[in-house]
Amino acid sequence: MTTEQLRSFLNVRPFRPFMIHMADGRTVDVNHPEWVAYAGGRIALVAKPDETFEVIDLLLVPSLEAKPEPASC
Repeated sequence: MTTEQLRSFLNVRPFRPFMIHMADGRTVDVNHPEWVAYAGGRIALVAKPDETFEVIDLLLVPSLEAKPEPASC
């Protein structure tokens, strides 16, 4: 994963929620672009719904995955 890919996922309009896959097998959900603090470099902060956050070393992120779009009724 490159930092450009992260920026692309954050800047797509309309925004589409995505998952950050970590090298240790964990995933971090990003449900809104404002949940991510990223100013460039290798570190990003991702806020979580329980008001905690993850500090993510982007060098340890093998991939990003767009969440499936909700089924329309």
